[in-house]
Amino acid sequence: MKISVAVLTLSLFYLSVAEAVLDYHLKSILGELKAELQKTKEQLDDLKKEVRGNRVAFGANLGINGNIGPINIDITLVYKNVFSNTGSYNPATGIFTAPVRGVYYFSFSGFSLSTRSMDLVLMKNRKPMIYATNHPDGRHYEPATNGMTLQLDVGDQVLRCPTIPENRLAELSLLENSQC
Repeated sequence: MKISVAVLTLSLFYLSVAEAVLDYHLKSILGELKAELQKTKEQLDDLKKEVRGNRVAFGANLGINGNIGPINIDITLVYKNVFSNTGSYNPATGIFTAPVRGVYYFSFSGFSLSTRSMDLVLMKNRKPMIYATNHPDGRHYEPATNGMTLQLDVGDQVLRCPTIPENRLAELSLLENSQC
């Protein structure tokens, strides 16, 4: 019986030593995991700040007195009534300049008396990209709307040109869809 008690005591001693070693290793692993989690949280916060810093958007219109024309030459449309602007749309020139490389979405609308035609063109670096057009069709007002996504590099410029008389542009807006 003395041997059994001695073996049991020795076994309990080894068990308690093993438990202490295991406890030490688990605490060490837990500390490493906490440090790694904190590092990951900090990296995530940095990425969120970076993405927030690259957001680009503006919305503008001509306002209540938004009639343009009649005109017979191409002009750059300057939207004076700016609702929001992260700084990339210049309300003095009517030109949007991409601050970061990315995919952007542009939409624009026009409203004209249908006794005359209306042609609106979205230009990228002075090259036509997409049109919104109305043709003469009586004496009523008609809208024209279009939009597209464009891959822009830093410094690329986008502008709107009304090219036919009696335009009343309702809205131009830009929303950055994604970053590359």
